[in-house]
Amino acid sequence: MATAQGAQLERKKFFADPIMLTMIGVLLVFLALFILYPLLMVLLDSFYSEGAVSLGVFKRILSLSRFRTAFTNTLVLGFITGIFSTAIGLLFAYVEVYVKLKRKVLSTLFKLVSMLPIVSPPFVLSLSMIMLFGRSGIITRSLLHIYDSDVYGLKGIAIVQIMTFFPVCYLMLRGLLKNIDPSLEEAARDMGASRFKVFTSVTLPLMLPGLGNAFLVTFIESVADFANPMLIGGSYDTLATTIYLQVTGAYDATGAAAMSVVLLSLTVVLFLIQKYYLESKTAATLSGKASRQRMLIEDKSVRYPLSVICGFASAFVLLMYIMVPFGAMFTLWGRNYHLTFKWFSYLFRTSGLKAFRDSFMLSLIAAPITAFLSMVISYLVVKKNFKAKGFIEFVSMLAMAVPGTVLGIGYIRGFANGLFRTGVMSGLYGTGLILIIVFIVRSLPTGTRSGISALRQIDKSIEESAYDMGAGSGRVFMTVTLPLIRDSFFSGLVTAFVRSITAISAIILLVTPNYLLITCQINEQAEKGSYGIACAYATVLIVITYGAVLIMNTLIKYLGASRPVKYK
Repeated sequence: MATAQGAQLERKKFFADPIMLTMIGVLLVFLALFILYPLLMVLLDSFYSEGAVSLGVFKRILSLSRFRTAFTNTLVLGFITGIFSTAIGLLFAYVEVYVKLKRKVLSTLFKLVSMLPIVSPPFVLSLSMIMLFGRSGIITRSLLHIYDSDVYGLKGIAIVQIMTFFPVCYLMLRGLLKNIDPSLEEAARDMGASRFKVFTSVTLPLMLPGLGNAFLVTFIESVADFANPMLIGGSYDTLATTIYLQVTGAYDATGAAAMSVVLLSLTVVLFLIQKYYLESKTAATLSGKASRQRMLIEDKSVRYPLSVICGFASAFVLLMYIMVPFGAMFTLWGRNYHLTFKWFSYLFRTSGLKAFRDSFMLSLIAAPITAFLSMVISYLVVKKNFKAKGFIEFVSMLAMAVPGTVLGIGYIRGFANGLFRTGVMSGLYGTGLILIIVFIVRSLPTGTRSGISALRQIDKSIEESAYDMGAGSGRVFMTVTLPLIRDSFFSGLVTAFVRSITAISAIILLVTPNYLLITCQINEQAEKGSYGIACAYATVLIVITYGAVLIMNTLIKYLGASRPVKYK
């Protein structure tokens, strides 16, 4: 009886809070309008033909050998990238958590390299691969005198994607390894098991759900990737690039919609397995923190080989990134390696300044909105109970599984000639506002996951005491909850900014001549073979993103909530 009365009182307080109800209403409208509606229009385009429900469009695209080849290529690429990214990520995580590195510079180098691909544009490594190992590459042509080197195709995309996505696996697996209780492994060692036997019989089984989770996340990222296959894919078509070319080359929006449904079905199924099965398995297997500090491995037979492998991988990644600014300063890549600033000068004399201004302003507007919405969604999911909570959490996270090209086609179909041919929404397509909305939608899942993790660590009694003193939910959120999770808020803010300013797959179909974006300019210049200009754009973009990360770290350092309290 007391429980029922408490639930009834809680429900009455909930419906008596206008700010909370307003925020839920705004979120429901936003998520339905800008995530579900575009996807629904893509589905309608593929199933509804000539006034009736039909599978004719699917039959037509399935008969295209180009589509079947692209589908097979996408799966092959996804498996290769997923397996090798997970393996390299596990290696880096194991070395950091288990191995005692004698030189601190090695540990710093490994952490730097693992962070580089996360905060840089998604196709920087593709540019470097072409300039280092292509027909005019500095290594293949100038050093090895190989004139017929072909870096395009599966091998090129796979190497670039592995180098781009393995840091994601590293960050996921590092946390899992830290949570394994050392006593389990030491008990096996005390019984005479070798380190390899301990790893295969104790550590690896505990990590299997986490490894599966990392593999699926990387697989989803790989099959949804557009920029790298577009630049270095050559004749190796993937679903993402085929969908783009179906719209821009074949002018077949209906066929592109059907292809999008196939790609979307693949990513959503993998997303559901990853989120609702493997994540729960990982949490159940590795619950809590390690009981005591782990004794790090000092055995040279283990330390040296692992350090050398990680060192080679780190050197390769650093070489790829170093080549980008050099590519912007060489007079003519493959022919004349004298240093010059003419490409930077050309960039700012032409449309470069507008591209940087447009990208910076649109991303700067999108970032705080994304960070705030992420924290609000996290707050509602963790701290409140209402019927639409599951819907809000699922749809906000669903954007993670939607490939950018699919979302772009959905926005074209939904806001250019869908239900909103007239009215306020009719003028949305082709404006900066639609680009800001896409940026928000694409970054929302990352910020929401970070916010949920932070909020679950806050004791409910802290907020309940504020409610008992008469504060409303809006005041409690702004004055109690948000200050406690400000680190996550700043992190989400900068992550949203970096993801927005480096985005390409979702916005390449939505950009009009009114707005020039840096990533689209890089893609355009690289496709024309103007690698000097493309590298100049990429270099300035990397400086902007790293500047944003440094500012975030400074803000967290001086404004963070984790300062120790001093008592007199």
